Amino acid sequence: MSLDQAISELRETANLPMEDARAIPPVLYTSEEYLNCELKDVFGKDWVAVGRSSSLPEIGDYMAFDLSEQPIVVLRDKSGEISAFSNVCLHRMSTLVEGTGNARVLVCPYHAWTYDLQGNLRGAPFMKETTGFCREHYKLPKVRCEEWLGWIYVSLDPEIESVSSQLSELEQMISHYKVEDYVESFHETHVWDTNWKVLAENFMESYHLPVCHAATVGGHSKLEEMDCPPGLKYFNYHWITKEASLPMGNAHPNNTHLIGDQRKTTALITIYPSHLITLTPGYFWYLSLRPKGTGQVEIIYGGGLSPEFMADPKADEYMATLKQLLDDVNVEDRGCTEKVFKGLNADAAKAGHLSYLERPIYDFMQYLAEKTAGFERDFANIAAE
Repeated sequence: MSLDQAISELRETANLPMEDARAIPPVLYTSEEYLNCELKDVFGKDWVAVGRSSSLPEIGDYMAFDLSEQPIVVLRDKSGEISAFSNVCLHRMSTLVEGTGNARVLVCPYHAWTYDLQGNLRGAPFMKETTGFCREHYKLPKVRCEEWLGWIYVSLDPEIESVSSQLSELEQMISHYKVEDYVESFHETHVWDTNWKVLAENFMESYHLPVCHAATVGGHSKLEEMDCPPGLKYFNYHWITKEASLPMGNAHPNNTHLIGDQRKTTALITIYPSHLITLTPGYFWYLSLRPKGTGQVEIIYGGGLSPEFMADPKADEYMATLKQLLDDVNVEDRGCTEKVFKGLNADAAKAGHLSYLERPIYDFMQYLAEKTAGFERDFANIAAE
């Protein structure tokens, strides 16, 4: 199937009403040409989460990564602010740093050109005899970078609307949790052998919980308790109100700002394109995804506890219990999502109808169709549902 045919199929599928909705066509997970569209029109233009700002606590702390195949470094600069720059030396174009660390300056590993934490060139050995060289003319290009409720977002689009503006409705919806005060207790990076959309869709629906997670959270997941309203322009979400299997799944006794059902309601949030959050009254965890080809996805995986649980004498026990549970859940999700990707490559693969519990997948598909296939989402009709 050609790229034009695949995009046409996506547009037709996105145009179906929710009551007759189908899954995303298989070719859109396996096509290298379509992935290039996603890198350009999705990851190259939207905000992408890269972790919590608390993971860069000290001046000079940095993290390096690729976004839409562009090397980026995010760091805490000398003013204490989080900034992002191109991670490419302006001399012979080597990348500057890798992974995470702390540095007073960024030193190119090729010829030792050196940049300060504001991106200014501070040192360039043996350049005095080059008459056209002026150190002050060299400055690493800045990349849009903002914080929202404790998360760091970056975008390659210099004109993009601010994160806080895009997510103002979501911020109001979840303001009672005070997630900006939650404390991240772990932060890891993984690579799974599946398509990024398969994992995103898996996280944004709870229909699979009783089966895929039968050994962990599945037995405590009652599908009839789930509320899956229509998504909005920049995100989708659903709610589960229940008595949690873990103490930190509900509000801590010392939590006085959550009342009524708020004390036992979990929000499951997808911020497009790939920031996936489970937010409970006592803990949170999240994934942020970046594609590595059609068949692999790089995952930032983090989580932690609310301030009340962090202040509890049993905080270490709570953190260990939460981490073990989420690691076990991820093992189950990895098995399920890698099987899905294997199936998507089969000649017999065909997209089936969606359950009403998979409403977020329908909204996600329409978002992708708008970004890559010229589809226009109709929020007036969505609001009337």
